[in-house]
Amino acid sequence: MDAQTLREAQSPFKQRYRDEPDAALITLVADGSLDGADVTCSVQTGQALVAAGLHPATGGDGSAACSGDMLLQALVACAGVTFRAVATSLGLDVGGTTLHAEGDLDFRGTLGVDKQAPVGFTDIRLRLDLDPGSTLTAEEQATLLRLTERYCVVLQTLRRTPTTSASIG
Repeated sequence: MDAQTLREAQSPFKQRYRDEPDAALITLVADGSLDGADVTCSVQTGQALVAAGLHPATGGDGSAACSGDMLLQALVACAGVTFRAVATSLGLDVGGTTLHAEGDLDFRGTLGVDKQAPVGFTDIRLRLDLDPGSTLTAEEQATLLRLTERYCVVLQTLRRTPTTSASIG
């Protein structure tokens, strides 16, 4: 997709959201189901059904996706799409850029071994590696990173920590 095609695709949405701000407020939904006796949850991704289960460090056998991995994968996917869209809008060639996310966990918290150990990621790092043949200037790279950070939904959600709730219905 080139910059003009992207602008044409996004233009009607941008105008509508300027004219009708409430139209931009959308609730995304994810659904899952517990089937059988396995310690897994089947999650519909829109493209495929993914079985999420225990990480091998918590007793899983590695055959099911780990939800922590899925969180990092969502960050990479969102940052990658955002980075590409920003680059396209600016007319910059980012070629074969790759993305890498990693997060640190202390499974003592998840397993209840140590009540003082945190449950969840304590640190997450996202790295974008430009194609070795990239000709982007340092200023272009800084602009791409700044705008990717600003507009990446998953990254901003992790940084902001939204109000969340859980219930049994």
